[in-house]
Amino acid sequence: MRMPVLIACVLTSAAVNAQTYPVRTVRMVVPYAPGGNTDFTARVIAGKLTEIFGQQVIVENRAGGATNIGSDLVAKVAPDGYTILMGGASNAINMSLYQKLPYDTLRDFAPISLCVKGANVLAVHPSVPVKNVKELIALAKSKPGKMNYASSGLGSSNQMAGELFKLMAGVNIVHVPYKGNSPALTDTIAGQVEMIFSGVPLLVPHIEAGRIRAIGIGSLKRFRALPTVPTIDESGLKGYEATTWFGLMAPIKAPKEIVARLNVEVGKILASSDVADRFLNEGVEPIGGSTEFFTQFIRDEIAKYSKVVKAADLKGE
Repeated sequence: MRMPVLIACVLTSAAVNAQTYPVRTVRMVVPYAPGGNTDFTARVIAGKLTEIFGQQVIVENRAGGATNIGSDLVAKVAPDGYTILMGGASNAINMSLYQKLPYDTLRDFAPISLCVKGANVLAVHPSVPVKNVKELIALAKSKPGKMNYASSGLGSSNQMAGELFKLMAGVNIVHVPYKGNSPALTDTIAGQVEMIFSGVPLLVPHIEAGRIRAIGIGSLKRFRALPTVPTIDESGLKGYEATTWFGLMAPIKAPKEIVARLNVEVGKILASSDVADRFLNEGVEPIGGSTEFFTQFIRDEIAKYSKVVKAADLKGE
């Protein structure tokens, strides 16, 4: 077979594979426990992809290791497009947090789509005698090292939100990491920890029910889902911004045609009015965009978080 004919056959085969993909169940790995913000985002998108493909796209939770267990699983799985990762800020943070990371976010993953961006909410247990950020800072300064904050885990964007808060406010509060947002929230509601930094979606119903009290949000503008909660920036900690994000990634050697197909379909899902409204009402903003855009976004996030990790002198365990 002559070379031009061989190349044409390969290109045709790749196009056919992308059009027929998937022919079996696709796994979407979430490196957190069920019930958290990453899990919520994954299940919305997986459900829509199932409708589009006519094949099951199932969410598989692989919590632990500050997201490294689930992330490493996808990094090393067969790169056929049938196992993908709902990654997030931790995949950028861990690049500087761990000296011996079992994967490299830039080298081992092919970015598919930046799905949503959100903000970290600072909420306290009702027993904590503060109503706003200024009062919390004053209370924390009066009892250094005595107050705790929960996060979804070591290296999570929630922890980075807490560490940035500590640096900018000049307070000494103790980090209590959990294996996901859901268990962190459970202990906050129970009063085992005084406060929590977490994404908006998981907290909204508990804020509305009075189980916890939201006193600040980490974006530079207020969120539709929590319109009465002021930003931490407007509450006196000028320049404070702690966002979170979730996006789909595949193993680096996954077929480019399948990565491109997933990018297009996820983009359509995020642009649909029902999904966009659902995300906005829950407290996250649908993004989408090209694979190139997401790749550069991840690079920028790695650079940003490396500064926080260094300033706070953080090290992965």
